[in-house]
Amino acid sequence: MLNLTAAWLRVALLVAMLVTGGAAGGKPATILVFGDSLSAEYGLPRDTGWVKLLSDRLAKEAAQYSVVNASISGETTSGGRTRLALLLQQRQPSIVVLQLGANDGLRGLSLAAMRENLASMIDASRSAGARVLLIGIRIPPNYGREYAERFAALYAQLAQEKKVALVPFLLDGFADDLEYFQADRIHPTARAQPRILETVWPQLAPLLRSRQR
Repeated sequence: MLNLTAAWLRVALLVAMLVTGGAAGGKPATILVFGDSLSAEYGLPRDTGWVKLLSDRLAKEAAQYSVVNASISGETTSGGRTRLALLLQQRQPSIVVLQLGANDGLRGLSLAAMRENLASMIDASRSAGARVLLIGIRIPPNYGREYAERFAALYAQLAQEKKVALVPFLLDGFADDLEYFQADRIHPTARAQPRILETVWPQLAPLLRSRQR
């Protein structure tokens, strides 16, 4: 009887080891970066953007995750809302980094519509089982002080309402330093990309908990 029990215990232990090993060595969970030109390496040498730097850092510190950069230059929240559903279905991300809104602001689009679009994308991502990191941006005051202030506040208000993690300002710490920007004075240079990652990382790192998929 003791030998039979011991045999069953050995079988159970072997099965547990196989299951654990399979989970640990399985396909990495996906972080979907869903943004505009600020995340799409606009005007930069290839593989120098902050999203690539994030991928490199994860390879060293959280190899259970991989990054898919679905950012498109010129993207608005309306365009993002339209194409997100298919990406969620195809990529099944564990985390969605939502970095949109800059082009809405630069075009002076409706803040109510922008807010609704961002809220819809947050809801869709969470419904698909993903945790969300919302990244805020600001626009120059020459678009009107009231509009610029309402624009900047929108991200914090939405993050609080939806209870999602927030990076208040992607370009924090160097937005007024033209040495970190390309000739258009809008898009950061390669030199600025590590600083962007250091702004994003403290809010992203807590989301890198045990994968749910």
